[in-house]
Amino acid sequence: MVFDAVLDEDDCVSQIENVLLLLRDICSEYAMAPRAVFQAGLRPSWPLVASSEQSLERELNDRGHFVPLPKEPAALANVIEVSIVDFLLTRLKSESGLILTRGTERGYPDIELGGDRFDGQAYAIDVKVARRARSGKQTQSRITLYTGNTYFRYPELPWSGTFRRFNEYAGHLDIVVLYTFAERELSRILDLEILVHESWRIASKRRSSTTREYIGAVTSIDALRAGKGEFQSQDEFYAFWRKHPFKIGRAVQQQLDKLIKITKKSDS
Repeated sequence: MVFDAVLDEDDCVSQIENVLLLLRDICSEYAMAPRAVFQAGLRPSWPLVASSEQSLERELNDRGHFVPLPKEPAALANVIEVSIVDFLLTRLKSESGLILTRGTERGYPDIELGGDRFDGQAYAIDVKVARRARSGKQTQSRITLYTGNTYFRYPELPWSGTFRRFNEYAGHLDIVVLYTFAERELSRILDLEILVHESWRIASKRRSSTTREYIGAVTSIDALRAGKGEFQSQDEFYAFWRKHPFKIGRAVQQQLDKLIKITKKSDS
């Protein structure tokens, strides 16, 4: 897959706005699809007759077929993320002039979007899920935007788990899914809210983990909604985090050395 169109800076900004508008429009149609985990019924009774989706849910629950989705935040976030990505890909496939590629579970990005509709440019779309804190004013934990010590720190290299070099994307966008945890609900979720922004616009100057090399977002929900992070520009964001002294473990260093060697050989 090749995206070789060259646009000036103003065109790129305009196209990013078009991508944002498309994603926001589509995300506004999403409703929480995973309702529960299905299991073999404890009190099976057949036949099952349902007149609507709501009555089907009720019947399955009454027969013991449903158990709640997981409470653990990472596990629940993964369920939501997969559902959102499935929905986006299905919905985007109905749009003309697009090329879509789904990412791997631990790769970057979750979706690569490109095609003639956006002048052949590629855009990285990542889905982030965050639980609201009890106050409702912040996320319970800081959202991770990027892994800082690999593809972000060395954007000119073709890292494994990515489709292309980080700096080959015309834009990096995040779909942020906010929810309120509800233990008594089968889905565990209330008040689902979806935001779409360029990643740098919701970035903070803090890592999202004390043990991993992750770049974190702001935690204020008002700031996330408004796209008002701690940086005034994309250039300021990249300058700040590219100078950050990320640690590089042995495995990452070995991969880095290999990529540099391969890149030098291909350039010679």
